[in-house]
Amino acid sequence: MRPELLMLDSLWRALAYSLHPRVIKLSFMPLLLAGAVLGGLTWWGWADGVALVRHGLDTWSLSGAMLQWLDSVGLGGLRAALVPLLLVLLAVPLVLIVCLLLVANLMTPAMVKLVRQRRFAGISSTQETSWLRSLGWSLRTSLKALAAMIVTAPLWFVPLVAMILPPLIWGWLTYRVMAFDALADVASASEREQLLTSHRSSLLIMGVVCGYLGAAPAALWALGALTVYLAPLMLLASVWIYTLVFAFSSLWFTHYLLSALSTLRATATPVYPITPGAI
Repeated sequence: MRPELLMLDSLWRALAYSLHPRVIKLSFMPLLLAGAVLGGLTWWGWADGVALVRHGLDTWSLSGAMLQWLDSVGLGGLRAALVPLLLVLLAVPLVLIVCLLLVANLMTPAMVKLVRQRRFAGISSTQETSWLRSLGWSLRTSLKALAAMIVTAPLWFVPLVAMILPPLIWGWLTYRVMAFDALADVASASEREQLLTSHRSSLLIMGVVCGYLGAAPAALWALGALTVYLAPLMLLASVWIYTLVFAFSSLWFTHYLLSALSTLRATATPVYPITPGAI
């Protein structure tokens, strides 16, 4: 099957699997864990974080001039909302990365198993990757993406660049993490390298699409100043939406790469059967 057709075929299958009761149930695992972490940080660190950001604004000459300008035009009331809002904006990228790591390590193995059972029962595991190695790969890739975000942050203020660069970084991160975990327990190192190389363009396109989908939770922050006062709750709601988006992404990569792996192995061995009538 041609890569573009395989992408579309895997897309609708991933959408269907996203509604599977087991996937919905699995999505609450990262939510509960992230909720406990965010709750703890909010309880013990929110006030200190606000104080730290306020101190930074007060000591930075540029922000001081901006705050004075707000006072001069009668918008001094925005001071109270500005500091918590900036703290939330700083927290969102970290929430994104945490959600991606939680999905990759808590949900992806179970979803790969689900897809294998229903569609690719004949694919054997030639090499299983340890949990620590998978986590190490995810962490290294996340640190590279985070570094790219920090380096390119000034360019995000350019409207056109802001629409392209962040989804591209998130797309690369999603593709590298999800593709590795989808093949971790079924493909050998050489098979994984061959698939990631030969399908790099398609996988990157899929990652960028998922990167744009990852912007969906940002709509929650368009509710106005109310979001500042409900920031912990909004972050928790964002976590679940991010979790569902990344779960769909994981399923999309799993369907695509297991199909590609089946085709790759079929060049030397008999074709692995697909369960009749399965989606």
